[in-house]
Amino acid sequence: MQDMRADEPATDAGGGLVRVRLAISYDGTALHGWARQPGLRTVQGELELALATVLRVDVDLTVAGRTDAGVHATGQVAHADLPGDLFTSHQDRLLRRLRGVLSPDIAVTSAEAVTADFDARFSALARHYVYRLTDADAGPPPLRRADTVGWPRRLDVGAMQAAARLLLGQQDFAAFCRRREGATTIRTLLALDVQRDGDLVEIRASADAFCHSMVRSLVGALGAVGEGRRPAKWPSSLLSRSERANDVPVAPAGGLTLLRVDYPDDAGLAARAVVTRAKRS
Repeated sequence: MQDMRADEPATDAGGGLVRVRLAISYDGTALHGWARQPGLRTVQGELELALATVLRVDVDLTVAGRTDAGVHATGQVAHADLPGDLFTSHQDRLLRRLRGVLSPDIAVTSAEAVTADFDARFSALARHYVYRLTDADAGPPPLRRADTVGWPRRLDVGAMQAAARLLLGQQDFAAFCRRREGATTIRTLLALDVQRDGDLVEIRASADAFCHSMVRSLVGALGAVGEGRRPAKWPSSLLSRSERANDVPVAPAGGLTLLRVDYPDDAGLAARAVVTRAKRS
């Protein structure tokens, strides 16, 4: 493998490039997902335009995980390579200036220079999501309607917990993913927990990475179990499939929030990126 470090940005305050890590929150209700799309409001498109407006240079963001249309985030992470002297001159007021040009449904909550080995996508150890739903007859509380889905039937959380435990570990989640050409569907599901607090049900999912629509499909499958339409072993029985299972419902996007992304310390960043780039089989 060719060593590209000499060409990578350095975290200096001079005229060279500096890698900047951004922490981002957004209400995805009116956004068409993370990835830029012509003519549509997306998180990436809005952020890159805002950064270019403030810094007066083109900015290309790399994100920890692309979220779908309607999905929210409180702990999204991205990085960009910026001229070091430019970033230093704007750093103290960057967040306030971005707030002035961004719509209220997107916020950059921190921006800091990091080592060149940091990669928002490939250095990540785990992503953590929560899906919020309520099976109350009245539906979600009005002040939480953006991030909480009203479920049409009462759910048996005990049955959902039993089904969730059978899905943990490294598996081929092809049945729960919308396949992307050339992308693997093998993932390590680190945690899948279902908890009830009154009429609120939270499903928390953690994995090394998630493929397209995986979390919402897992929620849909667990929901079918909770409603009594499927047995607890049904979701795990789908792991033998090599293609998307059309009988797995995809839960609405509005209940899903990316909570945080975990990274190793600086010494482990480069090694983690090598592991992540190696295609799982």
